[in-house]
Amino acid sequence: MISLEVTDLHKSYGSQPVLRGIDLAVVAGSFTSILGPSGSGKTTLLRVIAGFERADHGAVRLGGESVDDGERYVAPEGRRIGFVPQDGSLFPHLSVEQNVGFGLPRRERRGRRVVELLDMAGLSGLERRYPHQLSGGQQQRVALARALAIEPSLVLLDEPFASLDASLRAALRQDVRRVLKKAGTTALLVTHDQDEALSLADRVAIIHDGQIGQCDTPQALYGRPASPELAVGLGETNFLRGKARGDAVETPLGLLCLKAAAAPVGTALVVLVRPEQIVLSHDPGEDHCGARVVEAEFYGHDAVVRLRADWDDSAIVVARISDASTVPPLGARVGVSVRGDVVAWPDGGRSSRADPESGQE
Repeated sequence: MISLEVTDLHKSYGSQPVLRGIDLAVVAGSFTSILGPSGSGKTTLLRVIAGFERADHGAVRLGGESVDDGERYVAPEGRRIGFVPQDGSLFPHLSVEQNVGFGLPRRERRGRRVVELLDMAGLSGLERRYPHQLSGGQQQRVALARALAIEPSLVLLDEPFASLDASLRAALRQDVRRVLKKAGTTALLVTHDQDEALSLADRVAIIHDGQIGQCDTPQALYGRPASPELAVGLGETNFLRGKARGDAVETPLGLLCLKAAAAPVGTALVVLVRPEQIVLSHDPGEDHCGARVVEAEFYGHDAVVRLRADWDDSAIVVARISDASTVPPLGARVGVSVRGDVVAWPDGGRSSRADPESGQE
């Protein structure tokens, strides 16, 4: 069953178009992430779904019922949507218990529903505290519990982890997923953080140029992006030029196997190689292409190494090394090869250079 359906949705502010024909379907009980950079229109999409903004064209349906279609418009309070904003927006003069029960009828604000939500969100024992007495993660749990109190058909999350530090963010997002799955609530998260989108969602939709460029499972989206532009939106990339050779592609890093035949033999292709597919060897030898280490970033659990390619001194190759203790020193010459199959598209003139900032839009 489809819980949310958005069809050909358009929204502009003045003469500036933001949404240019959004199509999206969210299955009941699922967790979907909308991933896109700042300014891509993802928060505008959330606001139109919530009813805070009206669509210029197109339709929004909740559970099969139209709530905005150019003729009919249902106000936010009539949509049974829970909303979790970036900063939580808790009432500072109300306790945790009072914040969670705020949207309920007065007689239910101290009832079983609030107690169950506090327990589900890991807030038992904090009922009498006020927002200023809570950590950032606890405040977001309160905001989530408040959104769930009305038993919504859909919960919208507007970058709810953005203001938290990295370690707390990672722990809290799994808590949020657990709470939403236990409640059986359909959820839609907007974020610019690819790790957040890929680790939380059942499906991820990439918003690009005011449209949904691709919507799929996290594994399919990362492994088989529909275009180079969408691949860039999912993290750091290496793009190589090559020529189709049946089920393989000839590149400066050798003959690489394709996940799917991309074009007739001899066709010029642009090839995606993710940093974790790059394998470094300390001896370039004759069996490997060579490169020189120009930068290394140590993250503890892994490391990112940037290399200047021997085959093109303008090309920078990015490698992610799982064993950070094996990072070669700056200036070292290493061999470069590729593990696993690759994705490729007909070459429309994209540069083969893998720029250190190419993972950003």
